[in-house]
Amino acid sequence: MDAPIRIHPEVREALRTGRPVVALETAVLTHGLPRTPIPDLAPIAGDAWNASLPANVALALAMEHVVRAAGAVPATMAVVDGSLRAGLETLEVERLGSAEGVRKLSTRDLGPCVADRASGGLTVAATLAAAEAAGIRSFATGGIGGVHRGWTSLPDVSADLPALARSRVVVTCAGAKSILDLPATLEWLDTIGVPVIGVGTRHFPCFTCPPDPALAVSAFAQGARTVAAAAHAHWSLGQRTAVLAVQPCPPSHAMDRADFDRAVELAEREASDRGIRGQAVTPFLLGRLAALTEGRSLRANVALLLHNARTAAEIAQALLDLARGS
Repeated sequence: MDAPIRIHPEVREALRTGRPVVALETAVLTHGLPRTPIPDLAPIAGDAWNASLPANVALALAMEHVVRAAGAVPATMAVVDGSLRAGLETLEVERLGSAEGVRKLSTRDLGPCVADRASGGLTVAATLAAAEAAGIRSFATGGIGGVHRGWTSLPDVSADLPALARSRVVVTCAGAKSILDLPATLEWLDTIGVPVIGVGTRHFPCFTCPPDPALAVSAFAQGARTVAAAAHAHWSLGQRTAVLAVQPCPPSHAMDRADFDRAVELAEREASDRGIRGQAVTPFLLGRLAALTEGRSLRANVALLLHNARTAAEIAQALLDLARGS
């Protein structure tokens, strides 16, 4: 049998020599951002953004750039031709971002995709599984999945939540996607024992929108070192869940919550009318929101992803410092 995960030589050497490593998901590459160039996004990322590339590829490479600039090694996670990878070559990123038939992979989908020798982008849940297998303890994403609105009639709960319950990884994110039932999502996180640590905030961020003052986080941190100390203590006490480090979307790009909710209501109605269900719901809603908000939600998404990548790199370094006793 092939090895369960193929670790890129640079990532393997970083893990061996004690350099910080940050896992990055690829569902945003394969099923999140548009596959066409969007030069207007370049100012958000500065030198990290290649405006000639499709936006999905430009973002994936910009996140790697930000991680490197912060002193860590990026490990972009995907399945390529039936091989689960921790770390990709640039050509592999470009291929995943342009190929037809690339799958969106949660944990349930990894085995069938590998067996079929197919390719796919990893969700938060699948990336957590890959990071745990590779021994990577810091992971940057946009917003986690959670409990969907209307769950009382249809119990639609993301696989991200149970994955967080079994993965010793610090997940840096902007809370959960605002299209979800955020109070119910926080209750789930409480039930499964996942610390929700606000980085510079005492309230739960709402993805592209500012934090909700009605939703308190379980702990507060000034920065990466405090988050790492809490995670180190959490795991030292025998806990095996992830630690969620949540930070708001940069204020200059955050959206007004009322405007966003109106767009969500319209997009959800369209999804229902078209019979869109399951894994197709989130990509559809995100795409419609970008159109309905005239690109504001897309700009906010890019800004928070890059912000999270930088913080995750700092957390990765702080975790290593704690492990060395420094």
